[in-house]
Amino acid sequence: MEITLIQKIAIWAIPLIFAITLHEVAHGYVASLFGDNTARLSGRLSLNPIKHIDWLGTVIVPLLMLVVSNFIFGWAKPVPVDQRNLHHPRRDMVFVALAGPGSNLLMALFWGLMAKLGVMAEASGNAWLGVPLSLMGGAGIMINIVLGVLNLIPLPPLDGGKILINLLPPRWAYQFSFIEPYSFIILILLIFSGLLGYIVGPIAYSLMYLITNLFGLN
Repeated sequence: MEITLIQKIAIWAIPLIFAITLHEVAHGYVASLFGDNTARLSGRLSLNPIKHIDWLGTVIVPLLMLVVSNFIFGWAKPVPVDQRNLHHPRRDMVFVALAGPGSNLLMALFWGLMAKLGVMAEASGNAWLGVPLSLMGGAGIMINIVLGVLNLIPLPPLDGGKILINLLPPRWAYQFSFIEPYSFIILILLIFSGLLGYIVGPIAYSLMYLITNLFGLN
């Protein structure tokens, strides 16, 4: 089915905004549970997307991707976390970092349910509701799975990098942290070399397959 650019924006915008907003809020919320209220005091434990918008990552990049492809990706302003305030800084930071991808997995399940409801609505003759809901659900599954898996790549400042730094012995973690200034370049090289697809693809497709089969989706 051919859809217009405006329709594509309508289908992808809501799942993307929720994906990146709740990802960041999850980091701040879990940090507050472990003793760091930096995000709460800065007003970032809010579900209001405006508080989390990064104009490049939340607006410009997704729109450009949507124009040239059938997929969009983006990011929000990172929620501030002061690891020194955590009860057990190294251990607790692992849970704080895992909270973002964990929230994306839960949202992928939510959008799987929405897609299923859309399919049911379409089958009952309510295509006006079922078609957009099923398309939005499929977009939500894809966005959240890719965002969650990509963030688990062990490169600082991605969540996977933060997890690895806090699991490594302190001396090794200190040496590993020097990679951070070069992480963006490494990611770009992985993307253009096609290696990122080999790293992220199998895990992402497996999770999408599990969720679509869980809800009986094609």
